[in-house]
Amino acid sequence: MKPTFYRSHVLICTGTGCKSSGASQIEAVLAKELEKHNLQDEIKVVETGCHGFCEKGPIMIVYPEGVFYCRVKPDDVGQIVEEHLLKGRIVDRLLYQELHTEASIPTYREIDFYKKQHRIVLANCGRIDPESIEEYIAVGGYEACGKALTEMTPEEVIAEVKSAGLRGRGGAGFPTGLKWELTRKTPSDKKYIICNADEGDPGAFMDRSLLEGDPHRIIEGMIIGAYAIGADEGYIYVRAEYPLAIHRLQIALNQARKYGLLGEDIFGSGFNFDLHIKKGAGAFVCGEETALMASIEGKRGMPRPKPPFPSVSGLWGKPTNINNVETFGNVPYIIKNGAEAFRSVGTEKSAGTKVFALTGKINNTGLVEVPMGMTLREVIYDIGGGVTGGKALKAVQIGGPSGGCIPAELLDIPIDYESLNEVGAMMGSGGMVVMDETTCMVDVARYFLQFTQSESCGKCTPCREGTKRMLEILDRICSGEGQPGDLELLEELGNHIKDTSLCQLGGSAPNPVLSTLRYFRDEYEAHINDKRCPANVCAGMGAPYVIDELTCIGCSLCARFCPMDAISGDKKKPHKIDPEQCIACGVCAGKCPVHAISQAS
Repeated sequence: MKPTFYRSHVLICTGTGCKSSGASQIEAVLAKELEKHNLQDEIKVVETGCHGFCEKGPIMIVYPEGVFYCRVKPDDVGQIVEEHLLKGRIVDRLLYQELHTEASIPTYREIDFYKKQHRIVLANCGRIDPESIEEYIAVGGYEACGKALTEMTPEEVIAEVKSAGLRGRGGAGFPTGLKWELTRKTPSDKKYIICNADEGDPGAFMDRSLLEGDPHRIIEGMIIGAYAIGADEGYIYVRAEYPLAIHRLQIALNQARKYGLLGEDIFGSGFNFDLHIKKGAGAFVCGEETALMASIEGKRGMPRPKPPFPSVSGLWGKPTNINNVETFGNVPYIIKNGAEAFRSVGTEKSAGTKVFALTGKINNTGLVEVPMGMTLREVIYDIGGGVTGGKALKAVQIGGPSGGCIPAELLDIPIDYESLNEVGAMMGSGGMVVMDETTCMVDVARYFLQFTQSESCGKCTPCREGTKRMLEILDRICSGEGQPGDLELLEELGNHIKDTSLCQLGGSAPNPVLSTLRYFRDEYEAHINDKRCPANVCAGMGAPYVIDELTCIGCSLCARFCPMDAISGDKKKPHKIDPEQCIACGVCAGKCPVHAISQAS
């Protein structure tokens, strides 16, 4: 018979990131090693969601010590079992080395990446088994739901959320309590509540990680929201590219129904509510609420004019409330701990925390949750560990394709809705891409506009045609064919698209271009006037490549792949590049096995 208590708990991150790095194999090897040493009844293995520190995955944490092992491989497991779990000796080589000294063994809480975070929404991610409702309940799960349904009226729930100052975390920052109130006040025999988990921004994985790591929190938040607005049915709209999130969400829904937390007469309150999963096909435009509802109804995902707003006429013409994953994730905390506890974190107008996916040219990539009002500098350097390779920071793209690029000189602005809007960016759903001195800002603007243009649903002319014309201009500029007046035309087109597009996705599509024109206009001018890319990124505009004759081994790979036939030379003898023919595409440098090719200074 298994004991009630285990002497050690081993937590293994099994979020998508760590799974792709071999976490499942690590868990399998660990099970065999524990059985081999007859430790299966003494050591509890817990497969958790994302710990956040994706750069160091796969991650394993051993409790009660709290020892943090990173970049664990299946071959390391045997040593961890034999040394740590059997003999009590820490395996030093697997520790977070940046902090480790002989006098101190870094634990989970002592690592800089986690120290400055304030976890509300991500409190359980990496801490509990996301496929166990018992573990969620053990850490206080569904207490807020019970409190709301048995001790509070719907109006009191809404008042608490309004008092907390919770704003929508999907991008626009609309007050959540006000949205709930508007939906509740609309008379109808049927109402719906929807969770928007259609996370489509490049580099964003906040919603996916939360659903994978703590699905019951989202379900609980939706139950409370449904009670507040008077809905008896809800949908979680999640893109089909998130199979692990969908799998764990389905398990959580089944468990909640089994425990009577979904269905009829929840908590004996007389309130009935159930949830369904709707898989999205991956269209970026379905992140827009009216397009999302059209998709649920079985129609093509395209936005419609507003008003009427969903709170009046939404899904199948009924009053509907839509919030994103992170917004619902905050609700149980607010109801359980009170509005003042939530407002004690963040700023006066932007209360609470915000989850960001930290990516790009930064040492500590991963998922972070920080108080609103923290500066970009603190996030990038104190939590993110600074720019990779010791290079200079150039800009931060925040808010995804709908956001803007913030230059290095503005790093000390606080992260809140108003401050970001003032500098031409937006909170967005939480993507944060760090760029260093080697980044071409014109090319970055082109990349994001290319994404939004290709994802345009085509329903309205400003977005369909306007973004296409803007992209054509950027393509010309990046290929050395920019013309006088191009920048003024980009600004004119961008502002027209912002003012006249049917939906917010189209209206925000020009933001990356307009923000880079605002802060990096000199780079655009260099492309147009000097036919030069200052970052040596745009093909045909950088300095030509040269071959170091002392290093070249004459393998001819460079000549074979050069698209312009600009490279000549005999086999096993040093080759040469014709600077007149070289378009600075960099293909040759990428193919050289001895790194003999570089750009001319």
